[in-house]
Amino acid sequence: WWSTPYEYHNRFFTGFAHGALSGVGCPDMGSLLTMATTGELEVDYREYGSPYRDEAASPGYYAVTLGKYGIRAEATATARTSVERYTFPGGKGNLLLNLGEGLTNESGAMVRRVNATEIEGMKLLGTFCYNPQKVFPVYFVLRVSKAPSAAGYWKKQRPMTGVEAEWTPDNGRYKIYTEYGRELAGDDIGYWFSYDDLAEGEQLEVRMGISYVSMENARHNLEAEQAADATFDSIRAEARARWNADLGRIRVKGGTDDQRKVFYTGLYHALIHPNLVNDVNGEYPLMERSGEAGVTEGDRYTVFSLWDTYRNVHQLLTLVYPERQVEMVRSMIGIYDEWGWMPKWELYGRETFTMEGDPAIPVITDTWLKGLRGFDIDKAYGAFLKSATTPGEQNPLRPDIDPYVERGYIPLGFY
Repeated sequence: WWSTPYEYHNRFFTGFAHGALSGVGCPDMGSLLTMATTGELEVDYREYGSPYRDEAASPGYYAVTLGKYGIRAEATATARTSVERYTFPGGKGNLLLNLGEGLTNESGAMVRRVNATEIEGMKLLGTFCYNPQKVFPVYFVLRVSKAPSAAGYWKKQRPMTGVEAEWTPDNGRYKIYTEYGRELAGDDIGYWFSYDDLAEGEQLEVRMGISYVSMENARHNLEAEQAADATFDSIRAEARARWNADLGRIRVKGGTDDQRKVFYTGLYHALIHPNLVNDVNGEYPLMERSGEAGVTEGDRYTVFSLWDTYRNVHQLLTLVYPERQVEMVRSMIGIYDEWGWMPKWELYGRETFTMEGDPAIPVITDTWLKGLRGFDIDKAYGAFLKSATTPGEQNPLRPDIDPYVERGYIPLGFY
């Protein structure tokens, strides 16, 4: 499936993505690609990409062997950070951050060298489901566990013709920068770390913190969620424990091992979205107010794919994870406070208006009728009334409401 960051039948690996969407019908996110290679430096993903084998996956952990290089690549994560561990066969090795590729329809990124083992930057995301103005940034701070023998940037050069084409050997190709040390911006760029003499079995780690507010918050997230003495294995164990606590809220009796695996895999997928968007300091991107941040008192959630989730996911959450559902309803009401409307298909502070209906209403109504409290139901009802009575020309949630009010139905072909 072309809009999904992982597809079992794909056998070509170009890197671990940081920030992804699960189960959606339009591509976005799936960027900030980190990759490990051996031998001479290559930054074109079509050339450095590798077949893979020996996958291993469990909640909070993924591992694979890159067949082209004999590298064992492992990944785990916290709520806002990641850590990868690469075991090399020895000799020359490289770590890459590709900011040009990914599942997003947007382009544009920036990266800056902080010191020998740390870089920072941003990547533009968005244009989800035919919405070209619904864009937003993701900020990152990346650290490697060992100082490289050499490091630098790359950027794909624009194609030139005639005399201009004679001025550069990199015409229309990827240019590797070895002597430039300030920030670099562009559409198809990246950063590389090279190591000349790795021992057989030597391990290198890549740690990244991300934020949808600022680079400072990305660094704060990384330092808050990955203590100085934290190891890959300790972070993996913590991720496993947190997932086990969530999945363990439902105990299944009977069935086969395969049936139980299918059930808990489905539950795992159901808990991926909506997901946290606030940083550890509480800041998050305000709804439809580009460049402005708010501060939440609890958790702020995003990726309200309500067309998909109003009919089953939120009912599950009310029964098994009620405290999380309440925070999600509070997030929906917060969106109304900031933007004037309930979410329809919200993505990191942008409303994409994907699909039909006014799905926040049944979600919040069901939550209230299940007896859950802790949110402003009067304000929510005011939002419901607004979207149910505002004429279509001024109603982004129900642009086809006028014939429904007049006739009690929407004629075929009206909208």
